[in-house]
Amino acid sequence: MIIDFHTHIFPPAIKEDRSDYVRRDPGFAALYSSNKARVITAEELVESMDQAGIDISVIANFAWASPGLCAETNDYILESVVRYPKRLAGFCAIPPGRFELAIAEIERCAHGGARGMGELRPENDLLAAGREDLAALSGVLQRHGLALMTHSTEPMGHLYPGKGNMTPDLLHLFITRFPGIAVICAHWGGGLPFYALMPEVKQTLGNVYFDTAASPFLYSPEVYACVSRLVGPEKVLFGSDYPLLPQRRIIDEISAADLPGEAKDLILSGNARKLLHLDEVVP
Repeated sequence: MIIDFHTHIFPPAIKEDRSDYVRRDPGFAALYSSNKARVITAEELVESMDQAGIDISVIANFAWASPGLCAETNDYILESVVRYPKRLAGFCAIPPGRFELAIAEIERCAHGGARGMGELRPENDLLAAGREDLAALSGVLQRHGLALMTHSTEPMGHLYPGKGNMTPDLLHLFITRFPGIAVICAHWGGGLPFYALMPEVKQTLGNVYFDTAASPFLYSPEVYACVSRLVGPEKVLFGSDYPLLPQRRIIDEISAADLPGEAKDLILSGNARKLLHLDEVVP
């Protein structure tokens, strides 16, 4: 079995004409204003999964700037999971701004079948939230057993659209504010695993996972073995960031990595099955 923990889909309306969404959301515009940036629907994702030999994909939403866009695209993710219950698991967007709206939307998505929330851009407002708001948010996530997926970025290296500033120091601060929640740090956590050599950091990573999304754009293939040694292969999740990259490109890197077969199995599916209790949707 292979589980891709990081993919993105959008409603058909966005695929047909993204111009209105580009106008309404600067973050979306930064990544998708060019028609060369692929936008796919759930049907296209499932077709690609069949071709790549992937059993289940986690579909993550986008960090939209308005509650309306969050709700609209969350609806599509939840509808897609209903259409493909054995193939897709959904992560939904958290509306920015008023926390009562965010909590209500998390509740709605949880009842609709969401497995988690994300891909977040917590630097936008979650890092500035007060203690009471964060406690309420954490409480609803724990009550429904939802994980959080957050974008992460490197503090150095080349620039790219959507890189952002969620660097390891801010990412670590975010993680410590949700100690009882499973947090998936996309894109290898922007290098956060390397700080696990510091005891005071490692002790805070008990519920933290790192996905491999867009890895060939960021690191050499040695990263798989290196991060597995630092935090353990049980903390690494295969994620492609499809359609940004072909799924097989990441799978081939994992297959070729200097890791024992058991570790590769954990990365390709075992960790995801345990984390998201996906046995119930196995074909």
